[in-house]
This record gives sequence, structure tokens and C-alpha cells, in this order.
Amino acid sequence: MAFNGTWKVDRSENYVKFMEQMGVNLVKRKVAEHDNLKITIEQNGDKFHVKESSTLRTKEIDFTLGVPFDYTLADGTEVSGAWEMEGDMMKGKFTRKDNNKLLTTTRTLVGGELVQSYNYEGVDAKRIFKTLLLSFQIPLVAQLTNG
Repeated sequence: MAFNGTWKVDRSENYVKFMEQMGVNLVKRKVAEHDNLKITIEQNGDKFHVKESSTLRTKEIDFTLGVPFDYTLADGTEVSGAWEMEGDMMKGKFTRKDNNKLLTTTRTLVGGELVQSYNYEGVDAKRIFKTLLLSFQIPLVAQLTNG
């Protein structure tokens, strides 16, 4: 349940190089660099509902931990795989349908941030997200304590 909430991308590490390794064309890489991605995660037991909103697209997906599903990445790449929980970490293993190569990704909470890490063909990248709730909670708390 710790992943529940709406998260907005704050910064990325090596994301352009990762997209290049994935074969994403230059135009899509430039757009994705500044996509303003928001992820809303709702967990109920081992079932998840995830909504992704960016300048590229809005997509909603439902999945169950450990159950394989098909998914299309924002650049159009089709993958098949599943998410698993390993302690406090979500681990995803997805196989590209066009070349059968493995894309792995993890989601962890580090210092109140959602860190989504990727690996494809030896290239690692991270996208770090901040919760949108914090920016709204602080004024509300101030209002309640001063009001």
C-alpha cells in the first residue's frame, strides 16, 4: 500500500541513454525528456490500478502481482511480463515482443520519493518521482494550525 498516491517525475538519471538503447527515435526521446509524467498508483492487496499521464499519452492499466500481462510503452514498444513484490520493492520483468530482449524495472520508496529504475541491454536509468500530496498537505496543515 506504500506506493499508493499520485507521483510526478522530478528528475531523471541516464534516461536519454536508456531510451537510445531501447531504440527510441530522437524526436520521441526529446519529448520524453520533458514529458511531465504523473503516475497514480492504487493498490488493493496484490491488485494494482495504475494511471500514467504525460505529454505523450494517458494510459490506465490493471494488473495482479505475478500474473503476466501485455503492455505498450509510450514509444509504441510492445512488451509482456509481470510485476512481483520482493520485500518493499516492486520488480518487473518484461520481454520485448519485437526482439525477445529483457527490460527490467523496479519501484522503491527512498526518502519519501518513488524511484523507478530501468535496465535494458546493460544500460541503467532512473526516474525519481515526488508525491503530489506533499505540496497540498503543507498549506493545509499551516491553514489548520493557524486558523
